[in-house]
Amino acid sequence: MQDRTPLEAYDVVDLIATKRHARELAPAEIAWVVDAFTRGLVAPEQMSALLMAIVIQGMGRREIRDLTAAMIASGERLSFAGLGRPAIDKHSTGGVGDKITLPLVPLLAALGVAVPQLSGRGLGHTGGTLDKLESIPGWRADLSNDEMYRALRDTGGVICAAGPGLAPADRAMYALRDVTGTVASLPLIASSIMSKKIAEGADGLVLDVKFGSGAFVPSLTEARELASTMVQLGDDSGLRTVALLTDMDAPLGRAVGNANEVREAVDVLHGGGPADVVELTLSLAREMLALAGMPDLDPGPALADGRALAAWRRIIVAQGGDPEAALPVARETEIVRASATGIVQRVDARAVGVGAWRLGAGRARPGDPVDHAAGVEVLVRPGDTVRAGDPLFEVNCDDPGRLARGLESLATAVELGAAAPVERPLIAGRIASADASSAASSARSASRSTTA
Repeated sequence: MQDRTPLEAYDVVDLIATKRHARELAPAEIAWVVDAFTRGLVAPEQMSALLMAIVIQGMGRREIRDLTAAMIASGERLSFAGLGRPAIDKHSTGGVGDKITLPLVPLLAALGVAVPQLSGRGLGHTGGTLDKLESIPGWRADLSNDEMYRALRDTGGVICAAGPGLAPADRAMYALRDVTGTVASLPLIASSIMSKKIAEGADGLVLDVKFGSGAFVPSLTEARELASTMVQLGDDSGLRTVALLTDMDAPLGRAVGNANEVREAVDVLHGGGPADVVELTLSLAREMLALAGMPDLDPGPALADGRALAAWRRIIVAQGGDPEAALPVARETEIVRASATGIVQRVDARAVGVGAWRLGAGRARPGDPVDHAAGVEVLVRPGDTVRAGDPLFEVNCDDPGRLARGLESLATAVELGAAAPVERPLIAGRIASADASSAASSARSASRSTTA
């Protein structure tokens, strides 16, 4: 008979029943089930049942904290001591056209802040930073811890995939959540994000929590709760954390895809680019500089004078890429035109993201290939006046067989009206430590919030 430690005395079926009946799991119970699942002592079917019970019944603040701690304890913790500069990370909850990491990391690196950016790949209608960067010939996402540290020391910025040793329990649990309909849960989202960010070992973290049709969180209320929960988790662990709440109801910038988003990011690094991409890049940069102890430093000039662009080139070269190489260009292009005259009220970010995904820019399952040349160029913004026949979108892909489904998604993505729409701010709020303490509710009903 296999030896059992005291922690292995729990029966996972009892823990599933506890959560199914909306009772709290004890700290030792949470620590045991996460550890036992990681070691293969809890079957995937059993963990899936527990995850579904959490989605339905929620978790209290203490449970979320204990779940996060257990996932951190399942693997290694990194350290960036010895870099000679503060290490400040940024995380976005994801959205359509969100290429902010690309100009933000070199901008901060040019200003003396190290940015260890562990990023992911796209799934469904939201894009992945690593997929975008893999449009660049030679660039690679998979670095060892030593390679990541050296790149960060030498260039000030690194954008790469998380290694297998970082919060492996979260990696295994997310693989189950992805195929069992249990992604959309505030406790699970918060603990998944923060377990990796805390284990990463940065000195501070800025969160970009998105809401709207192009985000996983549809409402500002849910985004505020998620942000508050994550900020408190960071503070509980000693990681100074700030969150911005940003509107993702319309695509961010004009490019949605992979290679086209890299081009747009490089435009920003040349001192140009869409106004909303520049605004969010600078807003996040200011928050990161404040956490780095440079609250009075203006990041704007570094975009205009070439310092950030030079840092971008160094960062890309350090990961094997050629920043001067031509990016992929699609073989098929089609224009979507307005069928009527009016003022643009709304550009539905989800519809645009789904269109780009159908064209081949995204993937339906982990491991699927992506078409780096595929994507959508958004040619209008809310408030623009268009006439029948004016171009709304430029659609690009390599596979002509994908065009029809991509165009179908974009057919109703633009809403027209007779009057100018009410202007919406890009940044709808900010959550810092004191705000999170007052805003986060410990009531279980509040923690049941989902993003379906």
